[in-house]
Amino acid sequence: MIEKDFVTEGLKRTRIDEYLENELERAGYGGMEIQVTPLGTMVVVYAERPGMVIGRGGKTVRSITQNLKTGYGLENPQVEVKEVEIPELNPKIMAHKIAAMLQRGMHFRRVAYTALRRIMGAGAQGVEVTISGKIRGSRSACAKFSDGYIKKCGEPAIRFVRHGFATVQLKPGVLGINVRIMPPNVVLPDKVDILQIEIEKPVVEVEATPDKTEAVESVVEEIVEEAAEKAVEAGILEEIVEKTEEVVEDVVEAVKEAVEEAETTEKAPVKKVSKKSEKVKAEAEVTEETPVEEESEEPVKEEAETTEEVPAEEESKEEIKPEDADEAEVQEAPEPEETAEKSDKSE
Repeated sequence: MIEKDFVTEGLKRTRIDEYLENELERAGYGGMEIQVTPLGTMVVVYAERPGMVIGRGGKTVRSITQNLKTGYGLENPQVEVKEVEIPELNPKIMAHKIAAMLQRGMHFRRVAYTALRRIMGAGAQGVEVTISGKIRGSRSACAKFSDGYIKKCGEPAIRFVRHGFATVQLKPGVLGINVRIMPPNVVLPDKVDILQIEIEKPVVEVEATPDKTEAVESVVEEIVEEAAEKAVEAGILEEIVEKTEEVVEDVVEAVKEAVEEAETTEKAPVKKVSKKSEKVKAEAEVTEETPVEEESEEPVKEEAETTEEVPAEEESKEEIKPEDADEAEVQEAPEPEETAEKSDKSE
């Protein structure tokens, strides 16, 4: 039966693995691979210190190959030793180191956290350390320590996550150490990368060819000729434009003169009205300043004289031309003072 052949092959591999683990524990055993070839069976051993696996003069390697041939039935075994590049990412090596620290009497929590820091510092995506047994007292218990991101089920947990197991004998009993590490270069199937599209603008390069330069020169010559013809025609137009400008200037001047005459005619009557209003105001002031006294003949005579003088002054003011309006205003001011002096004399 084919199933029995698979089972026997698996048992053989586990027995060989246990044998190498016991023999190369001090060398930092990190696992092994068996490859069957037409020439024989190739056994690849991974170790932290490959020199101890080889031994002095290859003595240890020869004894291992002889035991594999006789004790485990391998045909023409050939042992190859490889060094582990990063021991912190190998779960078997880390499990044996944790067991060694526990055997020296260190507390399990301190040992677990130091191992977590070393593994995560090496670049692992996630790690889980489980220590089970009589760690606190007479009753067995299980302490689990984890950090990072690690898969625990499904195909990624079987394909990508590495497992390591070790045991240590202490006074209370046997402790089991299980280490699971997720390597840094693992790409999970549910990971999605969003790419940014870079749009490049097309660059158009225009190269000047001799044919294009000749065409441009011909076009420029045609434009120059047309401009010269227009300039000749423009000479005739300039004469017409000058004549029209002269006519327009004459019309504008005539309009300005008419406007000025109209303004002068409108301003003249306004000044006369203002003069009459000023005369009325002056008479009102004179009447207010004259004191009210008892009836007598002298004040009556003075009032008559003042009334006679006022119309005379009005007639003289009306005869004044508009040009002498300013002088007339100056002369009108001292009239209240003269009337006041006359009233004083009468008193």
